[in-house]
Amino acid sequence: MREREATPADVPAIARIWNEGIADRIATLDEDPKTEADVDAWFADHDARYTVTVALDGDGHVVGWASLNRYSDRRAYAGVADLSIYIARESRGQGIGKQLLRALEVRAKQNEFHKIVLFALARNDAGMALYRTSGYRDVGTFREQGRLDGVPTDVIAMEKLL
Repeated sequence: MREREATPADVPAIARIWNEGIADRIATLDEDPKTEADVDAWFADHDARYTVTVALDGDGHVVGWASLNRYSDRRAYAGVADLSIYIARESRGQGIGKQLLRALEVRAKQNEFHKIVLFALARNDAGMALYRTSGYRDVGTFREQGRLDGVPTDVIAMEKLL
């Protein structure tokens, strides 16, 4: 497994994997699939600082992605990045998330971030295990933060100082 910075050519694979996370109801409160146009617009909002990294299998296929996202447009938060990680269904449980997380943390330090925050569904056991074993700490739980399929859903806020 190797990782590299994403390119526009990766957008279809990123959309496919993102949509698996939406369909599986484990990674996001989003209920509607992302179109390639949605992901193109999202990708265009990322740059060398707010990077998107993809994981590739031995055949060079994208099997996961992670991104540093803008936490806030306020200058006071310039050193804080929000994190997203999605792994293809067939590749979950193989350590790809941990590899992507490590790579993204290196890039975050290089890009002068001092902290990464994330918001995870409380029921995402695999994600929570990954974050906790990687040094992220629980900040708190937003009770019934949103609705997923009409059901109130808790979201856990986590952080890691770099």
